[in-house]
Amino acid sequence: MRVALFLTCVNDTLYPDTGRAVVRLLNRLGVEVDFPVDQTCCGQAHYNTGYRHGAEPLARHFAEVFEGYEAIVTPSGSCGAMVRELYPRMGERARAEGRGDTLARTLAPVVPRTYELTEFLVDVLGVTDVGASYPHRVTYHPTCHGLRGLGLGDRPRRLLEAVRGLELVELPGAEECCGFGGTFAVKNADVSAAMGADKVRNAESTGAEVLCAADNSCLMHIGGTMSRLRVGMRPVHIAEILASTEEVPAV
Repeated sequence: MRVALFLTCVNDTLYPDTGRAVVRLLNRLGVEVDFPVDQTCCGQAHYNTGYRHGAEPLARHFAEVFEGYEAIVTPSGSCGAMVRELYPRMGERARAEGRGDTLARTLAPVVPRTYELTEFLVDVLGVTDVGASYPHRVTYHPTCHGLRGLGLGDRPRRLLEAVRGLELVELPGAEECCGFGGTFAVKNADVSAAMGADKVRNAESTGAEVLCAADNSCLMHIGGTMSRLRVGMRPVHIAEILASTEEVPAV
């Protein structure tokens, strides 16, 4: 199977190791991974800030860059939800504004072929045991876009439960937002910081070494809060855990 990796802006700029982990993981499972170098922002930041028309050229570019792939895999619930949930809305709004159905037709092919990493593993490849090894005590935070937007459900947990040596402990208040929310963290900094502190205190109460999530934007916010509160935990993307093996362990 030949798929395209949609890395996202945050990962490309700040967390490239997550992208490398996705490639190692999928290659190990027999999947050929391409990285289209012309990929850019999917338009989520623009759309969520109210610049819907400004997001449209980015969405069109996304559709052009990823045209022809059997699947588009992203290690980001929020960017995955942008394509799956909001691209159709953009097309509908353009039609409602009397601009025809060109945008809707351009975006439609990539919508059903875009998958967040854990749903691609479970739903498309049909695996939960990916041959990973990660001998650490881990707690899992389900991010808002993955939980509510994409409906990932227990897919990430099922993958983590199959990792050799990993002890998975329940996170109190797991389904509560961490407080990031993109520009929400900038516009409502005090509220965002308070929500992040609540999330970190709950994580600390588990005694886990690692807080895991499927979206690095949330982990960036949580990790910054951990640093400020001097908590002895570290945030790790689920891709890096699933890519870890006894022969090539995650750092």
